[in-house]
Amino acid sequence: MNSHSPVLAANRNHESWTPLLEMAVREVFELMLGCQLTSPIDGEETAPDYTAMVGLAGHLCGLLSVRCHGKAAALMASKMLGVDLDKVGPEVSDALGEVCNMAAGNFKNKIAGLAEGCMLSPPTVVTGSDYTLHSSSDSPTIEVRLFFEGMLIVISLQIHS
Repeated sequence: MNSHSPVLAANRNHESWTPLLEMAVREVFELMLGCQLTSPIDGEETAPDYTAMVGLAGHLCGLLSVRCHGKAAALMASKMLGVDLDKVGPEVSDALGEVCNMAAGNFKNKIAGLAEGCMLSPPTVVTGSDYTLHSSSDSPTIEVRLFFEGMLIVISLQIHS
């Protein structure tokens, strides 16, 4: 597959983007939610039951996703809206989708030549854990695992071109 950007086409070592993805996510949480993410330590993980996804198209094609437990998604909504956690309702999905959208936008702005040459899709949010996401088998994936208020969030970037 041809890339529209020689910089991206030449850079097949996308693992070098992992620190940029982590920085982009950390900045979004600090700016939008007023909190700092921490690095995970070994421990028991629960299956995420909220997944937000934003597609990337143009110089870079792929899918950025943010996965977390429902309690983490509700806390994100609470912090974004400035309301008590027990007052959060159906806006949880919108809030998580917006966090994912902002993370994708912030990430693409950190890659030289990508900001204007890559469009983002509207976010899609899936609830529940009984699903499988299928993608191209040869697509590289970058994954960042961080703790948000003691709860695991997993950010993945599947790269298609």
